Amino acid sequence: MSIKAVIMVISYIILAPFAGGLMEGLDRKISARMQGRIGPPVLQPFYDVRKLMNKQVVAIGVLQLALLLCYLTLMIFTGAIFFAGSDLLMCLFVLSTASTFMYFASVVTSSPYNTIASSRELIQIMTYEPAVLLAGVGFYLVDGTFSVAGIAASDTVMLTRTPGLFASFVLILLIKMRKSPFDVSTSHHAHQELVMGVKTEMGAQNLAIFTITEWYETTILMGIVGLFVVTSNPLSYVGAALLCAAVYFFLIIADNACARVKWTQMLQVTWLFTLFASGVNLLILMLIR
Repeated sequence: MSIKAVIMVISYIILAPFAGGLMEGLDRKISARMQGRIGPPVLQPFYDVRKLMNKQVVAIGVLQLALLLCYLTLMIFTGAIFFAGSDLLMCLFVLSTASTFMYFASVVTSSPYNTIASSRELIQIMTYEPAVLLAGVGFYLVDGTFSVAGIAASDTVMLTRTPGLFASFVLILLIKMRKSPFDVSTSHHAHQELVMGVKTEMGAQNLAIFTITEWYETTILMGIVGLFVVTSNPLSYVGAALLCAAVYFFLIIADNACARVKWTQMLQVTWLFTLFASGVNLLILMLIR
């Protein structure tokens, strides 16, 4: 591993939670403004995590903490693979494995609310995984490599060659980041019967670990979004930052403007759009290679 890769990994491990927390703070602030409220301070997510860390630990399930730590570790490992410029396909597989540990951390409590939310979480995983893997295949068909460093060093703007794959990936971000209309298993807003969902039986340090892990995941997902426009030109990183900001703002708007759909509708809409947009895009890429 090169010195640059080591620096990128260390920077990710240290800075990703701060970036993810700031994005969540901006999400809350912008959402509040859209609803005619002042909203909490942008740094409120950090205050919440600090408060959770100082709360008394109540063990709901003896294995929950261990599973959440595995979830956190795998998420950090996923980001390390990505920001080190290593294999994108391996990064996506580890990301999927991390989601599995989150499911186990939820269902291990045997709570009826968690059981319902966990079953919905499995449906969500089944819904978005095809689009995630197809995005990786699209990168390979354009540049002939799964290496993140190789993709970033090319002269091709991926977005111009993979608009369908990009649109599918942005759509499934609504599921991955648990935003309306696809916040089936967990909601950040009190507009459904399972507001906390998979987090219902998480408290104190366990909930803090879950929140920090989500911040790591948000940073990884925005990194993949940026990879669609990053090239060998240093100025492309500015374009990547602007694209990430635009996509995140779109997710906030969708979260506040859309009502939650049923899991069957989520599955139908996502798979139909993914099969059409990604499928046509992949077919064109294979024909022009």
